[in-house]
Amino acid sequence: MKNHSFGRLPFTVSNVGFGAWQIGGSWGDVSEADGRDALNAALDNNITFIDTADVYGDGRSEKIIADVLKTRGGTRPMVATKAGRRLNPHVADGYTKANLEGFIDRSLANLGVETLDLVQLHCPPTEVLYRPDVFEGLDALQSAGKIQGYGVSVEKVEEALKAIEYPGVVSIQIIYNLFRQRPDHLFFQEARRRNIAVIARVPLASGLLSGKITADTHFAKDDHRNFNRNGDAFDVGETFAGVPFEVGLQAVEEVRKLVPQGATMAAFALRWILMSDAVTVVIPGARNAEQARANAAAADLAPLTDDVMAASREIYTRLIAPHVHQKW
Repeated sequence: MKNHSFGRLPFTVSNVGFGAWQIGGSWGDVSEADGRDALNAALDNNITFIDTADVYGDGRSEKIIADVLKTRGGTRPMVATKAGRRLNPHVADGYTKANLEGFIDRSLANLGVETLDLVQLHCPPTEVLYRPDVFEGLDALQSAGKIQGYGVSVEKVEEALKAIEYPGVVSIQIIYNLFRQRPDHLFFQEARRRNIAVIARVPLASGLLSGKITADTHFAKDDHRNFNRNGDAFDVGETFAGVPFEVGLQAVEEVRKLVPQGATMAAFALRWILMSDAVTVVIPGARNAEQARANAAAADLAPLTDDVMAASREIYTRLIAPHVHQKW
């Protein structure tokens, strides 16, 4: 496990973090006990960054994190949460300082802290990024001591580039994986230049890049891989990275040939992401302790060779890019 400074904030974080969406909800049946076990296993394996959101299980994820950290004691990991998706309807006009402060106050209570390490606007409508008053409100909440820093979780590369024009934005969370390679162009270049922390989410393309999903895999009714395949609930890019399921399965079989002997495809996919020095932390989720330990171990894989990286780009260009590259 390697550790990095988190952009301009005074935190040092492991390059593999813990994505806490799965322990909140929308991934089928994950019990609270399994969620606690997964988080404890991650922390036992030197993971020092946790990413959650106020809407993951309507606060369940945040509360599990608070309870686990209180029980463990000792040095706290960095905990990032998100705000904005509680709005109904989820529209740009809802991103007022008053609403954001209400969401932040709720997360402060859920997480049992006086100051949030990082709050991220949770994939806001693009229009929000063209409203300076939203970011002035976040500046005021930072000055009031409710948040130590703020960033933006985005769907599109263009949104990331716009968000980092605001001087207060310290981090961007974006989908980046073998099936979503576009960020590693202009955006990563600008992130390096501005010392922006980059959080890579959906690293395994909702499990496709674990290599364990087949055409016959059944997903529970309350699993987004069932109900959001066509973007019916939220941006389709969050489910299988926006790649049509059958195309993804085809590409997985080609990626499988690149996996080093003795490594899992999931570990390979995580190590691929860490080959970019622009990525501060990658945040795979885990349904149980075994998955959390496997995610942490991916950081110790040897660097991938130039030939393997070139082959992965060829698979992306040939099979995946026509479906996703210009959409996000």
